[in-house]
Amino acid sequence: MRLARFAALLAALFIGGIVLAVPANAGAPHFVDDKVQATVDGNTLTVTFKEAGLGDEPQVHVVLTADAACINPGDNHPKAANKETVTAEGDFPVQNGHAEGSLSVTAVFDPSSPCPDPMTIVYSNVVLTDETSGISVSLS
Repeated sequence: MRLARFAALLAALFIGGIVLAVPANAGAPHFVDDKVQATVDGNTLTVTFKEAGLGDEPQVHVVLTADAACINPGDNHPKAANKETVTAEGDFPVQNGHAEGSLSVTAVFDPSSPCPDPMTIVYSNVVLTDETSGISVSLS
């Protein structure tokens, strides 16, 4: 009987031109796989991302972490001092349940040069985390 009354009320509201607003709930937050990309330019690692399923969140707090190491041409990192964990973070607005952005980190081991020649910086254990939604994606 209650279901019939509810259906009659909805029909009356619909015929009367009244629109019911139903609050949006957060769906299933996730990083869009083909929109999460990491690039390295010189000593700087940049990760661009798109996140979806955020519902009515006003913004998300995203953190990028990575391990940086000086690697020699033999694929070894000879000094313990030539590695560090780098972090960047930011708040990104959510529009229509989506957030997009980028974060960058630059590793510097020595003020005059990030790595002594012929070594180069290699990033590993790259992780992007949305702390608001509690989700992460590993890029390496």
